[in-house]
Amino acid sequence: MLLGIIADDFTGASDIANTLARGGMNTVQFVGVPDGQALADYEAGVVALKTRSIPAAEAVAQSLAALDWLRAQGCRQFLFKYCSTFDSTPDGNIGPVAEALLDALSAPVAVVCPAFPTTGRTIYMGHLFVKDRLLSESGMEKHPLNPMTDPDLRRWLALQTRGPVGLIPYPVVRQGADSVRAMLDREAAAGRRLVVTDAIVDDDLFALGAALDDALLVTGGSGIALGLPRNFEKKGLVSGVASPLPSIDGTGCALSGSCSTASRAQVAAFLEDHPGLAIMPGDLIDGRVTAADALGFVEEHLAAEPMVYSTADPEEVTAAQDRYGRETVASAIETLFAELAVGLVAMGVRRLIVGGGETSGAVITALKLDALRIGREIDPGVPILIADGDPPLGLALKSGNFGAPDFFAKALRAVESP
Repeated sequence: MLLGIIADDFTGASDIANTLARGGMNTVQFVGVPDGQALADYEAGVVALKTRSIPAAEAVAQSLAALDWLRAQGCRQFLFKYCSTFDSTPDGNIGPVAEALLDALSAPVAVVCPAFPTTGRTIYMGHLFVKDRLLSESGMEKHPLNPMTDPDLRRWLALQTRGPVGLIPYPVVRQGADSVRAMLDREAAAGRRLVVTDAIVDDDLFALGAALDDALLVTGGSGIALGLPRNFEKKGLVSGVASPLPSIDGTGCALSGSCSTASRAQVAAFLEDHPGLAIMPGDLIDGRVTAADALGFVEEHLAAEPMVYSTADPEEVTAAQDRYGRETVASAIETLFAELAVGLVAMGVRRLIVGGGETSGAVITALKLDALRIGREIDPGVPILIADGDPPLGLALKSGNFGAPDFFAKALRAVESP
């Protein structure tokens, strides 16, 4: 294995696995830290963790365990992958994990670059934009777990880290890989081990990729991985051959736990042609609806490929959190979708489309899948995933703000032929 990725959630893991597979690397996504050696000769391995919103110390411990396993597989470079909207709080977890990985690798410096221009995430002078809005005005300021109220990545990251945070501004990025390398060296010499890096278009990310050829540690969103396969290709280390994937026979169902603006529109579009069951946190916590009720609904409407969703307006989510507590609401929703996923697969569902990072993590963990193979891209950042078995299971895991308005219906069709 050449490139080892530590992802802080499951949708982000499939996002970057998609980027690397499109770049020509034979890529696999692992669910948690595997036991023993990898079973196939993959060139890139993505370890999907569920560490984005847990206590920082736990996130660090799990990330270091993933690093140890990837080092044992012979990886030459490592990438810490987090969300392109930098989902975190002043307490972590991006800064603490990044610093711990730097220490473990004895690496002098690492870039911090969540840019993903294809989906409208760009960085200019250290400020993160979502399309034409600053991050703090994009809707992310209302995120139920990690509200992003400051678009200045240096300022936000400085709240989480021990040392000062650097910047490679856009004019330096535009000068190319040599200029980026030189400035990284200067930032490291000044004691700034984490360096926010501007990027506005994909060409910027390819230039950064070339500059990071010899970097032990890279951190960022999936966009920062765009140029990394080229480095291995130039050294004759990438085969460009991926394993064949099976077709998926069987019924399909969609699940959505995300409350993002994009997810709300996608759910509404899907419900125009498909039956759906809305699950409100209060009904779930007070016992008025259960996973068994949801399974009964799906079974009754299975031929129409239904959806079960807890997607709601931010005001409704806030009201539920104020009444029951944020942790209680999140736990209840994740437990529901975990139990639902197990029941759906037992029912014979073989195509499962999941919206929301925390929801996806709950689903994949509950299904006890070991590894996922990477199929073609459905929408930017969202590939088809295949869990081998008899019969195999086809999935798509969508981060809240990713995907076109017709994503759920399109994904159900796409997963049939990965």
